[in-house]
Amino acid sequence: MSLDVPPKLLEQAEHGEVDEAEFVDCVRDSLPYAWNLVAALATQLRVDGGAFADNQVPPATETERGQLLRALASDAIRGSMERHFGVKLAFQNCHRVAVFPIEGLDADRYAKFTSIRGQLLNQSPTLRDC
Repeated sequence: MSLDVPPKLLEQAEHGEVDEAEFVDCVRDSLPYAWNLVAALATQLRVDGGAFADNQVPPATETERGQLLRALASDAIRGSMERHFGVKLAFQNCHRVAVFPIEGLDADRYAKFTSIRGQLLNQSPTLRDC
C-alpha cells in the first residue's frame, strides 16, 4: 500500500472530491523520506537559485527507496507534491530526483535531464538493482 489513509480522507474519497491539502498531509505522513527529500530540494532551489536542484545520494534503506518510488510513480502523489512545493519534478533511476522551478522553467535543462541521453549517462553498475 502506498499511503496510510486516515478514515476521514477515505470517507471524503468515497463521497466525492477530496481536499488536496488533506491528501498532501497524508502523503507527507505516509512517505516521509520522499517528502523530506523533495522539500529539501525545493528549499535548496529557492535559496541557491539556478536551473534546478537534484539529489544524487541513494536512499540508505529499502524502505526509503520504496517511499521514493511510490511517491514519484503515482501521478496523483507526484502532482500534489509539485503543486504543494511549486516545482516540476524529474526522476532518474531509483534516487536521482530533481526539482525545477515552475516559474521560469529552463525547458532546455529540463529536456536534457529527462532525455534518453540523460538517462543513459546517469547509469552506473552500482545502481543496477536500485
